[in-house]
Amino acid sequence: MFLAFSAKPIDENLKKLVDEIEAQSPSLLVLAARQFRYSLRQTPVELNIKEPRQFNVLEEFIIRAALEFQPPPTEDELASVLGLDSVFIKTTTTTLRSLQTLSPTSPLTVTPEGRSFYEKGSVPQPPYPIQIYAITDPLSNKITFQSESLNETVINLPDLADFITIDNTIADIASFPFEEIQKSIQASGLALHVPEEGKIVTSCKVLASTQKICRKISLFVIFDALEEKLSIQIRNGKQILESASNWLELLHTEGKISLQTLCKLSTETISSQREAILKQKNTEIEARVEKICQKALEAATKTNNEVGNYKALGEVIQLRDGQISLAFSEVLNSAKSQVIIYSPWVNQSVVNEKFLTLLQKLANRGVWILIGYGIARRQENEDKPIPPELEKKLRAIKTPDGLPSVQVFWLGDSHIKEVIVDQKIHLCGSHNWLSYRGDYLPRGESVYKVTIPLQVQEAYEFLANRFQNHAQKLWQNALENRNSKLAVESLCMWGALGMEDIALKEIQKNNWFELLPVWLNVAIQGLKSKNLSGDSASFKTALSLLSQVSIEEAFIELLQQGWRKVIGAIAINNPKTAFNLLSDEVWAQFIRLKIVQESDSPNDFILYRD
Repeated sequence: MFLAFSAKPIDENLKKLVDEIEAQSPSLLVLAARQFRYSLRQTPVELNIKEPRQFNVLEEFIIRAALEFQPPPTEDELASVLGLDSVFIKTTTTTLRSLQTLSPTSPLTVTPEGRSFYEKGSVPQPPYPIQIYAITDPLSNKITFQSESLNETVINLPDLADFITIDNTIADIASFPFEEIQKSIQASGLALHVPEEGKIVTSCKVLASTQKICRKISLFVIFDALEEKLSIQIRNGKQILESASNWLELLHTEGKISLQTLCKLSTETISSQREAILKQKNTEIEARVEKICQKALEAATKTNNEVGNYKALGEVIQLRDGQISLAFSEVLNSAKSQVIIYSPWVNQSVVNEKFLTLLQKLANRGVWILIGYGIARRQENEDKPIPPELEKKLRAIKTPDGLPSVQVFWLGDSHIKEVIVDQKIHLCGSHNWLSYRGDYLPRGESVYKVTIPLQVQEAYEFLANRFQNHAQKLWQNALENRNSKLAVESLCMWGALGMEDIALKEIQKNNWFELLPVWLNVAIQGLKSKNLSGDSASFKTALSLLSQVSIEEAFIELLQQGWRKVIGAIAINNPKTAFNLLSDEVWAQFIRLKIVQESDSPNDFILYRD
């Protein structure tokens, strides 16, 4: 059994946040949560900032002459050329030298800084000082800058430094490389160092001694049953401090910190809680299968009339040996929108050319296929990994619009064998769906074919949750590395799960608009399978994003094609719905982005498409 809050080392004021963390997934269990204080370093510094101004006509001529004349002229030579008194030229060159635009010697020579400003049509103004504060954070190992001073507050919490050796070597701002200081100022968002606009921090001087400022942080020890992984999180409020969390996990892995000392969490407690949550997970799966078995027994004892009534709400049928492969084939062929398969192993004995042809046939008519596999707790520990060439063949099955229709992922840590089609039919039992054909050597296996809505939905939610969690992890990885391939896999998995709205919200939230053509193709697949309605709010949201897209975008042609196909697919089933999407504002964007021609009208575009 799980320990109650009162038995776990969880600080009282963190209990609400613990509830929120555990609510994210039934596989997450917070074993400990404790608050600490730690010290930031605050140092007042003075910056000198140089900004540009537009040069006047005489300044422009002098700089241009110094750059283009060969050999470069002197002040007197330039005055003679212009027919001006040399005093005017010398006064201006003195100003330009004071601004470090011209070198101090004659003939006139433009400095590298002066050349840079000249290319922007400006000259630098005299530098001016401004005071800000450098904040060094030993947990993130970063320096940030801010305009306002942090206020010192008394925090009556244990000091993290009493438990962990915290390196404060970055606190000496005076010895920090100046280029790094410039980059940190730029990253702090203060608009003080903006080189592309000619605004440059030229120096940084420490004004007073460094001050310690205490801040509050929270430490969480979390066990994930799906990955069977213990993780340590450091949070500032609800924000996860990734670098600090990774650092503590490394220290724990290396045996340099003790969870017993840090948060009163013993090895025995961790072990017992781990076993409890894994047992609960397996118990839930077994209970679901047992419920299905019970329904099968009930169905077998019904009278003919009763069976007739029972079938109206669905049924459970037990299949054995040779019946299993036939039922599997029939169920797959019946799919209209979605197939989910979980099989511990995948090999060529089942996934042969005939099977691959069937999957391509399903893909052509708009069916998404999700395949999860793996029985080991870690992928590298799989005794029978999927052959790479077989995985490549599965991933090569595409929708008519070129998206991966079959998505196959290692999820691991499960011996369940289940198939769910269109959220209406559920096959479960002892048969290994993708590694044993079952038609050449009967092994006494049995499978239940379930069409009772409640049981099918329970099974679907369990598997869909695993794929959804995997999609979210892929998306986070894609964001961190700006990896479009992983992003496409996430979007397709969300599309397969009927979560096109989530996919679009993530694109919008992260301004990753080059993925909009991919989302449109995902939506087309949903429209074909009638799993996505033409009046879905997602289409209006997607149309509203067009105003943020430039006609110069590299992906504009794919976007044009995507919207033409989407409007066409909606119009096939409901021309009125398609017409209602094309408001005056949307139509103006369609014309601007050349999705349609200026001579087109919404009515003609919908009714007379090729």
